[in-house]
Amino acid sequence: MKRKQTTVPSGEVYCTTREAAEMLNVSLRTVQLWVEAGVLKAWKTDGGHRRVPLSSVQALVKERLGEDAVVPEVQPVAEIVPQDNRFTVLVLEDDEDMLHLYRLTMEAWGLPVRFVFVKSVFEALVEIGRAPPDLLVTDLRISGVDGFEIIKVLRADNALSSLNIVVVSGMEAHEIDARGGLPPEITVFHKPLSFELMQGYIKACLANKALQEKRNGYQVSRAA
Repeated sequence: MKRKQTTVPSGEVYCTTREAAEMLNVSLRTVQLWVEAGVLKAWKTDGGHRRVPLSSVQALVKERLGEDAVVPEVQPVAEIVPQDNRFTVLVLEDDEDMLHLYRLTMEAWGLPVRFVFVKSVFEALVEIGRAPPDLLVTDLRISGVDGFEIIKVLRADNALSSLNIVVVSGMEAHEIDARGGLPPEITVFHKPLSFELMQGYIKACLANKALQEKRNGYQVSRAA
């Protein structure tokens, strides 16, 4: 594939979002989410098309793969095949010790749930770009990224606007309100987290999903 690059007067070289996705080996949707969240810088043409600086792509490659990494040649992105159709919970926590605690505790519950644990917004948006989870558990204070802005980005995306989100935060209610608050449908658990309450919440989500599937199945059978 011949790379279509645009050079602006500043001398910066740009590529399309699709080319950036191919260089980073992620989905186009993931790159679009990264741009909206500010993870990738982008410039918009007069025609409304986004152009991503190659320097920004290079910086993200180094962030994900290390300082010695180089931008790979453009190649097709591998098709992602979901592992199963179980209820999926995506946990975003940048503190490695806390993430380890999440993993040990949640996987010991024995629930029919697929847990995915990530420690960066980059990884979280890759997972969401591949296939939106049934539930996202995230903090508001994430290294290098504003958790409030990430939630705004997800809510502004038509395909993700109904994503179930639980916030686990050390911020007090008045601090959250001072930042503009959160959508009313988002549940907030304050730190230190009660895993018993979290387990109960996830069980309630499972019960609700089972009820919805039962209702949908009933409606299909009646229509037939």
